[in-house]
Amino acid sequence: MEQPDFWKDKYPQGIAREINAEVYPTIMHLFKDACRKYANKPAFSNMGRTLTFAELDKYSAAVATWFQQNTDLQPGDRVAVQMPNVLQYPVVVFGILRAGLVVVNTNPLYTAREMQHQFKDAGCKALVALANFGHMVEEVLPQTGIRYLIMSEVGDMMPPLKRLLVNNVVKYVKKMVPDYDLPTAIPFTRLLRANPHKLKDYTAKPEDIACLQYTGGTTGVSKGAELTHRSITSNMMQTHAFLSTALQPGREVMICPLPLYHIFAFGVSCIGMVLGMHTVLITNPRDIPGFVKELKQWDFTAMMGLNTLFVALMNNPEFRKMNFNKLKLTIAGGMAMQTAVANDWEKLTGSKVCEGYGMTESSPVITINPPTAIQIGTIGVPVPNTEVRIVNDNGEDMPLGEAGELWARGPQVMKGYWQRPEATADTVTADGWLKTGDVAVVQPDGYIRIVDRKKDMILVSGFNVYPNEIEEVAVQHAGVLECACVGIPDAKSGESVRLFVVKKDDSLTEEELMIHMKNNLTGYKVPRTIVFKTELPKSPVGKILRRELRDKA
Repeated sequence: MEQPDFWKDKYPQGIAREINAEVYPTIMHLFKDACRKYANKPAFSNMGRTLTFAELDKYSAAVATWFQQNTDLQPGDRVAVQMPNVLQYPVVVFGILRAGLVVVNTNPLYTAREMQHQFKDAGCKALVALANFGHMVEEVLPQTGIRYLIMSEVGDMMPPLKRLLVNNVVKYVKKMVPDYDLPTAIPFTRLLRANPHKLKDYTAKPEDIACLQYTGGTTGVSKGAELTHRSITSNMMQTHAFLSTALQPGREVMICPLPLYHIFAFGVSCIGMVLGMHTVLITNPRDIPGFVKELKQWDFTAMMGLNTLFVALMNNPEFRKMNFNKLKLTIAGGMAMQTAVANDWEKLTGSKVCEGYGMTESSPVITINPPTAIQIGTIGVPVPNTEVRIVNDNGEDMPLGEAGELWARGPQVMKGYWQRPEATADTVTADGWLKTGDVAVVQPDGYIRIVDRKKDMILVSGFNVYPNEIEEVAVQHAGVLECACVGIPDAKSGESVRLFVVKKDDSLTEEELMIHMKNNLTGYKVPRTIVFKTELPKSPVGKILRRELRDKA
């Protein structure tokens, strides 16, 4: 396949194949422009409080000023942020960046072992965390190099009386804050009292690291992907070229149920800055009734999510009664979107699911469906200024229409893995190609389909079996809520297919589902065994963990 000329005529009208990725050299250029253009418009809302872009500017400047005046941290030093979706998160992140420091996003649900690894590996010198996780911080702090600890409570961005009420309810009524003893901790509210007018905005370089985003990557232990100012802002402009065909600047309300510490939500929220978007942060999307109650308060025009979340919402009777006439765009990422789920979502809401594809290592978007020409079941076409290849195990290009590993190259690709040159060399070639570890096929029209993860592929008697295909067929049965497919060792065939299923209809039997699978799959792809479960293991963002099922099996 010719690169990149193959896609030259594959873009819908109105989307440029090439863009000026240098419009915003750094995240601060993007941030300041948004705060100037949309100063009085809402930027983020959560728990009944809304911050305008002007307030976000002011509060983040106060945070940056505090770091400059009360610590000896120098530009490039790493600061960990451990919070769910609360208003403090964007305030802290943009504050850290304005001080020239590096954001290390940390999953609040990490175990002590995982926290300790990340804090030590990144060389974090400061941590901003929610009090709900203070007991975990207390356990790991002595084993890290963290010298400045800032603790926040859930209601800290509320007006004084409401802040006191919310924090007391969370701590004493709901008992969501386990006891901890951190005498050196600084209350987050003290940072907000710093004088923002004394800030000396740091002038970052485009190649400077903005975020260390930790990921399992394509191989091995959790590693910090070095995402630079250029890689992040380039990706914002690349994705903006697509989303701006459906969304209008300063007029959209985006629902964000995915955690901002995850690269998908982080990226979409940064795009929201470019568009002057009002982002509604959902703190606990696993509480579906509470989530739906919050949704009813907004005339939202856009929403991000992933397959499992859409399934859970559509299974809620109150959600099904809602009016979706304002919804323009639904964006999916984080895991493969099942066709049956996408079709059900469109029938219910009237909104097609715009699926994209990317990785932490690509800041994150590599491909996306044009909102005006969505093809369900594909991940769309490469974003501007991005080349892709489909290669075999020897790194040789495959003919059009044949499956192989997806490689990508563009300005959004990470600088490398933090202090891991060998892992970087294994994942990014010397000439800049990112090996995704995903098996894909390019259609004649330029749209790309992900077949599956290379490591998840099942080999049955020499035949390749891709779990995504098995799961697609299974969820087409009306009695299946969600499922996951893995390979298990088999003496005769090398591996056999095992399907784990959560029922939507309690009367569903293994025999009934097996008949459905046999009617829709060739023999070697049919699951040898079906296991019914009450729930499937999932990551904090709701991605089904096949690895965990495979290990247990």
